Amino acid sequence: MSNSPFDARPRTPGQRGLRVVLLAAVLLGTIVFVYFMTRHGPETGTAADHVHAAASADSAQPVMLTDRDRNRIGVTFAEATMGPLQREVRTVAQVTYDETRVATVALKVDGWVERLLVNETGQPVRRGELLLELYSPILVSAEQELLVARRLASDLAGGTVSAQDGAGDLLESARRRLGYWDVPASEVARLERTGVVGRTVAFAAPVSGVVVEKSVLAGQRVMAGEPLYKIADLGRVWLEGEVFEPDLPAARTGLAVTAEFAAMPGSSRTGHITYVYPTLNPETRTGRIRVELPNADHALKPGMYATIRFRTPARTVLSVPRSAVLATGERNIVFVEDTGGMFTPREVRLGASTDDRVEIISGIAAGERVVASGTFLLDAESNLGTALGGMGDMPGMDMSAPTTGPSASPSPVGPAMPGPSEGQRDAHQNH
Repeated sequence: MSNSPFDARPRTPGQRGLRVVLLAAVLLGTIVFVYFMTRHGPETGTAADHVHAAASADSAQPVMLTDRDRNRIGVTFAEATMGPLQREVRTVAQVTYDETRVATVALKVDGWVERLLVNETGQPVRRGELLLELYSPILVSAEQELLVARRLASDLAGGTVSAQDGAGDLLESARRRLGYWDVPASEVARLERTGVVGRTVAFAAPVSGVVVEKSVLAGQRVMAGEPLYKIADLGRVWLEGEVFEPDLPAARTGLAVTAEFAAMPGSSRTGHITYVYPTLNPETRTGRIRVELPNADHALKPGMYATIRFRTPARTVLSVPRSAVLATGERNIVFVEDTGGMFTPREVRLGASTDDRVEIISGIAAGERVVASGTFLLDAESNLGTALGGMGDMPGMDMSAPTTGPSASPSPVGPAMPGPSEGQRDAHQNH
């Protein structure tokens, strides 16, 4: 009786060990095979990625489109024309004081403030209006010297000429000293008229305006040169704005500026650029400009924000619609219409731009027709053809770029599918 191959027999320890060794050998061989078969994969993938990147980065090629394709993509055309180009620059500005109309009130003598006649920030004052009364021992002595000099001049009125001249010089010197300390002329006249030295002297505002800062209190001891008031005339204000570096050449002194304020919707004011600062902020790459605005009604308050607009002088340049220019990051291209429905990409250099047009410095000529809309889709078609043509040499791929000649007919673009071999066709026919 023969033994059946399916008979279950117990394995000896030697057989089990041999089985384990064989399985380990098969597993090790599989790992080695997979390693050698796949170790070049990343390099192949890198090559494919390189071809794709090359096809999509600045590799546009001429494209042939039928009328039907143009309508499908939505291609429209515009002509590169010579004409005036005037830009409008917009920026944000802030209202500030006119520095030529701001004054600081500081005394030139030491003393004590006996009484404040202007005691509120924001209080309007007029030139010559009294601000405070000051007790100063130095001023009391100077007034007494003035009275002495006056009596001396009166006593020597009948003396010699030299004595009269000396007494007159002494009197004028006493008057000048009080004037140098900003003692009002009215106070000097009162002193000479009455002959009575007052305990305090009142000081007046040197300019008209609004008190924007007050740093003095009644009874306070003040030193010479210490700021007490800051008075600003708000009948005219400044707008200071930041202009980006490319727009700075257009900001010229005397250029008209329109300002609009969020606090006054629906209204605008017109001024002129009076100064362009000579420095540039290296962090923001902006330069500062100054605009003067009349403010007779005091509606504009320092600290307000405004939007200012000014137009650059018009220049005659070659320009196309902004939508016609495709920026790839490394260059700017436009698609120019050639004969037979062919669209050729041209690299162009750009200049100034407005909201709807851009200046062309070089790359195309006046009168040429360019694609004004659908440029992005046209570029995608062009780059797709280049990508497929570049992948034709890859292992296992048989691709070619779509025909771009005038005789080409539109057909789906894609990889060429492998057809049946000759032997397969014969077998199918015999079958």
